[in-house]
Amino acid sequence: MATIARGGAASGFRPSFHLLMALLMAFFVFGGFGMTYLWPLAAGTFPPAPPVVHLHGVVFFAWTLLLVVQSVLVNVRNVKLHRSVGTFGIAVAAIVFFTGLLITLLGASYGLHAPDDAGLFYLSLVAPPSFAVLFAMAIRAVKTPRVHRNLILLAMVSIVMPGINRFYMMSLGLGSVPFYATYLTMDAMLAAVLWHERRATGRVSKATWIAAAIIVVPQFFLPLVAPTEWFVGVIEWLGSLVYFR
Repeated sequence: MATIARGGAASGFRPSFHLLMALLMAFFVFGGFGMTYLWPLAAGTFPPAPPVVHLHGVVFFAWTLLLVVQSVLVNVRNVKLHRSVGTFGIAVAAIVFFTGLLITLLGASYGLHAPDDAGLFYLSLVAPPSFAVLFAMAIRAVKTPRVHRNLILLAMVSIVMPGINRFYMMSLGLGSVPFYATYLTMDAMLAAVLWHERRATGRVSKATWIAAAIIVVPQFFLPLVAPTEWFVGVIEWLGSLVYFR
């Protein structure tokens, strides 16, 4: 009986590190946007917005759910289905990238109205290309599953900032959230991925270090770039493209 009990416990479902990380990021995405987008939309209080805003929302939520589903499939060792769904995931990731760029242009067209707007635009400008590069690296590393899974998580880390920002703002009743708070949360997730890879394999791969740099390096440039007049000019120029004829 003891042997059976131990066998049953061993065969029980245990969430992997990657699944837990995916759930944590989904918590910030659905928590933050749930309070500022989903709930107001359901209540009919969300202000009128261009269709691309809702398209971006649908695609971003779909990508987040897909990350969780893919992590579950790996967790239960259904690699065949995981790979099949992954093909669909490439298409979703591409749409996330393009709608992210469109949202960035749309945001620029609204102009700057608050002290933090330039910084928020900087985050929005950096996120889509960072995500694209990290996702491409993850696809390239598909034959090295441990690295591939970590790069997918880091690709999500690069675009989870808006969810983190909105979650802290709404749950703590803040008018705005200091950028360092958002970055510290992102960096904690990044550190967890690095620690897990080091613990599991004895080293951190070159690809993962490069991915970490793609996430961390832009953070140092935010206070140097966002307050400058030339960056404000870049924002105005990008905003003008929305009305180009």
